[in-house]
Amino acid sequence: MIETSELSSDVKETSLKIFRKIGEAEGLIHGLPLEDVHFHEVGAVDSIIDIVGAAILINELGITTIKSSAIPVGTGKIHIDHGIYPVPAPATLEILRGVPIEHSEVRFELTTPTGAGIVAVLAEDFCSIPSMKVSSIGYGAGTKTFKDCPNVLRVVIGE
Repeated sequence: MIETSELSSDVKETSLKIFRKIGEAEGLIHGLPLEDVHFHEVGAVDSIIDIVGAAILINELGITTIKSSAIPVGTGKIHIDHGIYPVPAPATLEILRGVPIEHSEVRFELTTPTGAGIVAVLAEDFCSIPSMKVSSIGYGAGTKTFKDCPNVLRVVIGE
Protein backbone atom coordinates (compact mmCIF):
# COMPACT_ATOMS: atom_id res chain seq x y z
CA MET A 1 0.00 0.00 0.00
CA ILE A 2 2.79 2.41 0.91
CA GLU A 3 4.83 1.71 -2.22
CA THR A 4 1.87 2.33 -4.54
CA SER A 5 0.63 5.40 -2.66
CA GLU A 6 1.02 9.01 -3.74
CA LEU A 7 3.15 9.81 -0.69
CA SER A 8 6.48 11.53 -1.24
CA SER A 9 9.52 9.30 -1.69
CA ASP A 10 10.94 10.45 1.68
CA VAL A 11 7.71 9.52 3.50
CA LYS A 12 7.58 6.16 1.75
CA GLU A 13 11.22 5.43 2.60
CA THR A 14 10.80 6.35 6.28
CA SER A 15 7.55 4.39 6.62
CA LEU A 16 9.02 1.30 4.99
CA LYS A 17 12.13 1.45 7.21
CA ILE A 18 9.89 1.43 10.28
CA PHE A 19 7.78 -1.48 8.99
CA ARG A 20 10.98 -3.35 8.06
CA LYS A 21 12.37 -2.86 11.58
CA ILE A 22 9.17 -4.26 13.09
CA GLY A 23 8.97 -7.09 10.55
CA GLU A 24 12.56 -8.16 11.16
CA ALA A 25 11.94 -8.28 14.92
CA GLU A 26 8.73 -10.28 14.48
CA GLY A 27 10.57 -12.62 12.09
CA LEU A 28 13.38 -13.17 14.55
CA ILE A 29 10.93 -13.91 17.37
CA HIS A 30 8.98 -16.39 15.20
CA GLY A 31 11.95 -17.83 13.29
CA LEU A 32 10.73 -16.52 9.94
CA PRO A 33 12.38 -14.53 7.16
CA LEU A 34 11.03 -11.01 6.70
CA GLU A 35 9.07 -11.91 3.55
CA ASP A 36 7.11 -14.57 5.49
CA VAL A 37 6.16 -12.35 8.44
CA HIS A 38 2.42 -11.79 8.75
CA PHE A 39 1.72 -8.31 10.10
CA HIS A 40 -1.27 -9.34 12.20
CA GLU A 41 -1.22 -6.69 14.93
CA VAL A 42 1.23 -4.32 13.24
CA GLY A 43 -0.76 -4.28 10.01
CA ALA A 44 -3.81 -2.91 11.75
CA VAL A 45 -5.08 0.37 10.39
CA ASP A 46 -4.09 2.31 13.51
CA SER A 47 -0.46 1.15 13.20
CA ILE A 48 -0.35 2.13 9.54
CA ILE A 49 -1.73 5.55 10.43
CA ASP A 50 0.76 5.95 13.31
CA ILE A 51 3.77 5.00 11.19
CA VAL A 52 2.87 6.84 8.00
CA GLY A 53 1.53 9.80 10.00
CA ALA A 54 4.82 10.13 11.89
CA ALA A 55 6.74 10.00 8.61
CA ILE A 56 4.50 12.64 7.04
CA LEU A 57 4.78 14.98 10.05
CA ILE A 58 8.56 14.76 10.21
CA ASN A 59 8.78 15.41 6.50
CA GLU A 60 6.29 18.30 6.51
CA LEU A 61 7.92 19.95 9.55
CA GLY A 62 11.37 19.68 8.01
CA ILE A 63 12.78 17.88 11.05
CA THR A 64 16.42 16.95 10.44
CA THR A 65 17.54 15.55 13.81
CA ILE A 66 15.53 13.48 16.27
CA LYS A 67 16.63 12.79 19.83
CA SER A 68 14.67 10.81 22.39
CA SER A 69 14.67 10.13 26.09
CA ALA A 70 15.04 6.55 27.28
CA ILE A 71 11.91 4.60 26.38
CA PRO A 72 9.49 3.80 29.23
CA VAL A 73 8.23 0.28 28.61
CA GLY A 74 6.05 -0.35 31.66
CA THR A 75 5.95 -3.49 33.76
CA GLY A 76 3.72 -6.47 34.42
CA LYS A 77 2.40 -9.02 31.94
CA ILE A 78 0.41 -8.88 28.74
CA HIS A 79 -1.63 -11.41 26.83
CA ILE A 80 -0.53 -11.82 23.21
CA ASP A 81 -1.36 -14.46 20.57
CA HIS A 82 1.30 -16.77 22.01
CA GLY A 83 0.28 -16.57 25.66
CA ILE A 84 1.09 -14.41 28.66
CA TYR A 85 4.43 -12.60 28.45
CA PRO A 86 6.25 -10.06 30.58
CA VAL A 87 6.29 -6.42 29.51
CA PRO A 88 7.87 -5.40 27.21
CA ALA A 89 6.52 -7.91 24.69
CA PRO A 90 9.16 -9.98 22.86
CA ALA A 91 8.91 -8.03 19.59
CA THR A 92 9.02 -4.68 21.39
CA LEU A 93 12.12 -5.69 23.31
CA GLU A 94 13.81 -6.95 20.13
CA ILE A 95 13.02 -3.69 18.31
CA LEU A 96 14.49 -1.74 21.23
CA ARG A 97 17.74 -3.74 21.22
CA GLY A 98 20.49 -1.13 21.64
CA VAL A 99 17.99 1.56 22.69
CA PRO A 100 17.97 2.70 26.34
CA ILE A 101 14.77 1.68 28.10
CA GLU A 102 13.46 3.10 31.34
CA HIS A 103 11.91 1.23 34.23
CA SER A 104 8.43 2.30 35.22
CA GLU A 105 6.12 1.23 38.02
CA VAL A 106 3.13 1.53 35.66
CA ARG A 107 1.74 -2.00 35.34
CA PHE A 108 0.86 -1.80 31.67
CA GLU A 109 2.49 -2.02 28.26
CA LEU A 110 3.65 1.57 27.70
CA THR A 111 5.52 0.94 24.45
CA THR A 112 4.07 -1.17 21.63
CA PRO A 113 6.01 -2.65 18.70
CA THR A 114 4.70 0.21 16.56
CA GLY A 115 5.94 2.91 18.94
CA ALA A 116 9.21 1.06 19.44
CA GLY A 117 9.72 0.82 15.67
CA ILE A 118 9.07 4.51 15.16
CA VAL A 119 11.54 5.65 17.82
CA ALA A 120 14.18 3.01 17.02
CA VAL A 121 14.29 4.05 13.36
CA LEU A 122 13.92 7.80 13.76
CA ALA A 123 15.96 8.71 16.85
CA GLU A 124 19.61 9.40 16.19
CA ASP A 125 20.45 9.86 19.87
CA PHE A 126 18.96 8.98 23.25
CA CYS A 127 19.54 11.55 25.97
CA SER A 128 17.88 13.96 28.35
CA ILE A 129 16.42 17.12 26.85
CA PRO A 130 19.28 18.80 24.99
CA SER A 131 20.07 22.49 25.21
CA MET A 132 17.95 24.25 22.61
CA LYS A 133 15.73 27.20 21.86
CA VAL A 134 12.20 25.73 22.04
CA SER A 135 9.97 26.73 19.15
CA SER A 136 7.06 24.26 19.43
CA ILE A 137 5.66 21.75 21.90
CA GLY A 138 3.12 19.06 21.12
CA TYR A 139 1.32 16.45 23.18
CA GLY A 140 -0.41 13.27 22.10
CA ALA A 141 -2.63 11.55 24.64
CA GLY A 142 -3.28 7.84 24.83
CA THR A 143 -6.68 6.40 25.64
CA LYS A 144 -5.66 4.49 28.78
CA THR A 145 -5.77 6.33 32.12
CA PHE A 146 -3.09 5.61 34.74
CA LYS A 147 -3.18 6.64 38.38
CA ASP A 148 -0.58 9.36 39.08
CA CYS A 149 0.94 9.15 35.59
CA PRO A 150 -0.18 11.01 32.46
CA ASN A 151 -0.45 8.85 29.34
CA VAL A 152 1.06 11.34 26.92
CA LEU A 153 3.83 11.63 24.40
CA ARG A 154 5.51 15.04 24.37
CA VAL A 155 7.37 16.35 21.36
CA VAL A 156 9.61 19.40 21.66
CA ILE A 157 10.87 21.10 18.52
CA GLY A 158 13.74 23.53 18.73
CA GLU A 159 17.12 24.69 17.54
